[in-house]
Amino acid sequence: MAENGKNCDQRRVAMNKEQYNGNFTDPSSLSEKKRRDREERQNIVLWRQPLVTLQYFSLEFLVILKEWTSKLWHRQSIVVSFLLLLAVLTATYYVEGSHQKYVQRIEKQFLLYAYWIGLGILSSVGLGTGLHTFLLYLGPHIASVTLAAYECNSVNFPEPPYPDQIICPDEEGIEGAISLWSIISKVRIEACMWGIGTAIGELPPYFMARAARLSGAEPDDEEYQEFEEMLEHAEAAQDFASRAKLAVQNLVQKVGFFGILACASIPNPLFDLAGITCGHFLVPFWTFFGATLIGKAIIKMHIQKIFVIITFSKHIVEQMVAFIGAVPGIGPSLQKPFQEYLEAQRQKLHHKSEMGTPQGENWLSWLFEKLVVIMVCYFILSIINSMAQSYAKRIQQRLNSEEKTK
Repeated sequence: MAENGKNCDQRRVAMNKEQYNGNFTDPSSLSEKKRRDREERQNIVLWRQPLVTLQYFSLEFLVILKEWTSKLWHRQSIVVSFLLLLAVLTATYYVEGSHQKYVQRIEKQFLLYAYWIGLGILSSVGLGTGLHTFLLYLGPHIASVTLAAYECNSVNFPEPPYPDQIICPDEEGIEGAISLWSIISKVRIEACMWGIGTAIGELPPYFMARAARLSGAEPDDEEYQEFEEMLEHAEAAQDFASRAKLAVQNLVQKVGFFGILACASIPNPLFDLAGITCGHFLVPFWTFFGATLIGKAIIKMHIQKIFVIITFSKHIVEQMVAFIGAVPGIGPSLQKPFQEYLEAQRQKLHHKSEMGTPQGENWLSWLFEKLVVIMVCYFILSIINSMAQSYAKRIQQRLNSEEKTK
């Protein structure tokens, strides 16, 4: 790895010296031009230039669609095989027979796995700002299971409606029978599938950096360019963020598998840098993905699960509600909606939601629903902005190429 890094530094110095078909260019002026182009692209957002942003987004979408159509056209054998497999599965699904009970069971498990894996991918794949699906979906699900387990004294919720809706089983549970491990086991599938999705979502930076290193081409990615700039100015790094990024890069580069595992096992906003580092230094795929999968789907996922379960355990929730009520002046008025919400959830668990217990209109549930809608909308807007900026970068690169040929 060290030799690869040294060779990369030598290649990068040569690239800084040779630009525009072999003519020497001042690196500072080149950096200044890149900075201006980046600032120009960052101004292309819906709330500043709505028409331009929507136009560029549409054009970028068409470009991507054309690229994928071309790729599929050149892989006709794979496309035909996939369509044949899809036809066989469709026939199996719709034809009546004794196999239908197995089909329904497989369908249920497949949809469950695909749902949580998809949410995990959305959380880490890097589309727009990323959708924080742990806070919006998995965390609330674990919290709901935890509250229900302590209320029902059981985790044997009837299926269906679980996991779409949680209700207590008809048989009475034994008081104090719920343990931390029983709740962890109940949500293990959902949590692990979400963790696998987050590990899959970390692959694009790895493949992008690996392809760029093998081909020697300059990738169309801001994070990779920042990574190369960080390597160039590693000795001059002074601010905390730059030192943290360098620490992650050094850990992954020098320690290898266990360095990647350590970065993946804790909540780490800089893990994209680990993927770029591994791709740049040609770390084997299974070393990177294996460590990422173990770290995110097993170690980190259990840490997050335990934190949520402990936070929403019965005595902790009661203490938090009591603490809210003790706030001088506004405490009782703030405490009331929390108490109403928890009581409504208890009634729903015991099939008593039709008895007039306040629910649905509680402002806490209303506020959380609106928060989810706002974050999803912002995520969509960020994707539109990001794709519009990508098209703007295509225009800038084309203009730069035309200047070189003059």
